[in-house]
Amino acid sequence: MTAEPGGPEDRLRRFATIWSRAVFPVTSTSLTRPDFEELLLPLACRLRDALRARAFDAATAKGIGAALIEAHCTDPEALSRTLDCVDAYLVLYCGDPDAPAEAQEALRTRCSRLQHAMAAGFAEALRERTLAEQETISQAALTAQGAVAHALHTSEARFRAVFEGAAIGICISDLDGNVLQVNGALLRMFGGSENLVRGRNVVEWTHPDDAPQVWRLYDELVRGQREHYHVEKAFYRPDGTVLWTNLTVSLLRDADGRPQYQLALMEDTTERRLLNLRLRYEATHDALTGLPNRTLFFERLEKALAAGEGQRFGLCYLDLDGFKTINDSLGHAAGDRLLVEVADRLQSCATAPGEMVARLGGDEFVALTTGPDTERKVDELAGRIMNALVTPISVDGRELTVRGSIGVVEGPVGERGPAEVLRSADITMYRAKSAGGNRFELADPEADARAITRHGLTTALPTALDRGEFFIEYQPLVHLGDGTVHGAEALVRWLHPQHGVLGPDRFIPLAERTGLIVPLGRWVLEEAVRQARSWQERHDRSGPLRINVNLSPCQLTHPGLVADTVAILEQAGLEPDALCLEVTESALIGADDSLLKPLRRLAEMGVDIALDDFGTGYSNLANLRRLPVRVLKLDRSFTQSMQQYPADPVDLKIVEGIVSLAHSLDLAVTVEGVETGAQAEQLRILGCDTAQGWYYARPGPPERLHELSLLDATG
Repeated sequence: MTAEPGGPEDRLRRFATIWSRAVFPVTSTSLTRPDFEELLLPLACRLRDALRARAFDAATAKGIGAALIEAHCTDPEALSRTLDCVDAYLVLYCGDPDAPAEAQEALRTRCSRLQHAMAAGFAEALRERTLAEQETISQAALTAQGAVAHALHTSEARFRAVFEGAAIGICISDLDGNVLQVNGALLRMFGGSENLVRGRNVVEWTHPDDAPQVWRLYDELVRGQREHYHVEKAFYRPDGTVLWTNLTVSLLRDADGRPQYQLALMEDTTERRLLNLRLRYEATHDALTGLPNRTLFFERLEKALAAGEGQRFGLCYLDLDGFKTINDSLGHAAGDRLLVEVADRLQSCATAPGEMVARLGGDEFVALTTGPDTERKVDELAGRIMNALVTPISVDGRELTVRGSIGVVEGPVGERGPAEVLRSADITMYRAKSAGGNRFELADPEADARAITRHGLTTALPTALDRGEFFIEYQPLVHLGDGTVHGAEALVRWLHPQHGVLGPDRFIPLAERTGLIVPLGRWVLEEAVRQARSWQERHDRSGPLRINVNLSPCQLTHPGLVADTVAILEQAGLEPDALCLEVTESALIGADDSLLKPLRRLAEMGVDIALDDFGTGYSNLANLRRLPVRVLKLDRSFTQSMQQYPADPVDLKIVEGIVSLAHSLDLAVTVEGVETGAQAEQLRILGCDTAQGWYYARPGPPERLHELSLLDATG
């Protein structure tokens, strides 16, 4: 099947072509370049699939690296060219060109990890191949040495051919460590003449990076306690540079089995090691700023939290305020330059021993300090960071003022893990941002617990409605003139499996932020209207028993508000004048006609609109003329001022004026929070129409309101 021009398979073929052209010149193969390209095409396909896979698969990338060895790409330059090709072209030809910037960044990170795994697979396969070659050489050397007495000339020629023709370095020394013979490959590895190597003692080849067991293994071998050992070892060349090798040392015995010589086989791994170090750096450092990234930061934080007794840590979690605005207005290139400058300033703030700065991603940075006295040091570090951001940053000729919010966590090591520490810092940072930003806050365990609880409630909200965990309590609305029950306000509650009964103040704000307030509000309206119809059927009275239901600002802007309300009333068989929808005063401040239009339509149908919490904001009384409201609900703050006797005459005058104004506009007045008979009597004298509060009844099940209505009817 022919690939569509410009399609995924065509782009994959282009990548394989570029790869083959880069690697073919340094490959020992009898294949032609086109044949070699066909050999690489399946590997390119596997590499593309690993790039796009949902989860990172190191085994696949390692297998690709091993496959290069099987294709005779054993030269380290072949690996270097392969990794350069993957780094430059894999995401370009095998990624998703239409993906957003965040997805492109994730693909580039995945590409870097694939390179690291490919290098590891290449190195492992090359090591296994080299060890096999070393074993063959070792066996040939042993056979040649053991057969000297029987076939000296034949064995000497065979040994010399293997010794001189081997691609790895070979050194023979006596049991005292004196070098007797070396081959040309070893001389080339050390970059010197034979005189600089022969005659030396192997114990002179110590290096500061030698593992502790290297010389212990050497002593065991020359004493005849082991036959061979394999280690990674560094050597100094005559010019002072470092040679890294995979070193295998074997013991050669004479015909009677007595130890006689040492045979050392060396594979030069310097280039491979440098490549691994480069890949390690790229995997643990941010490509834009050069700072340590999340991976390296977590390693350092985990190590710091595992320090000994008496040690402490301090962490500053920084998020730039308003960075998205800069990106949106000036472009991502300007945003990147801003981040680089911020990173440089932060780096200059954390130069003391035990301090580091890292970029977690986006505009989020962390600074870590360790030691026995971090309580003082972390405050100073946060202060230095805030001061470093004071000076404006020049980007494209513009002076940009940078602000930041910092969450600070400090404490003894060993009590919390890295994830818990970072979560606490993140929560504290958002607390600083909510307080206005451009400041730092110290972590508070109680605040953390509240934030975690809020997160848990937010997560549980979507399924709580489906599980039937919400229920409604009703608080009666009493007519102040004759004391009869005029109606009730529907108040939703959440019966949470762990936290028990939660009031609306605990979950309504969360529902508004998540958008669940619309289906939850519709459910409350359905239940309340159905209950109101049930009351009417059970209790015959001259007028309808009204039901008040609260509307959130989100519900006001929902396009289905009017249609849903009409459908619910018709389904329950309840007249519109038995329903009152309560809207907070703050939701209607500055409301335009588009927001008021659905309320006007509902009011024209006969549904009453109540202005809830009236008097809590900057009330514009002139707005009452344009709002489709029929009821003013005075906030409970007005009744609280009447708890003392005599009541404040100023407060009485204010309430009296509001009532007079409302009645002149043909508006009824309801008062919340009535707790005593004196308050009720005072409000009646002032002319208020209805009231609710604990003086009459606390919110309760619908049966209680029915009982109160029956008492009114029989009273």
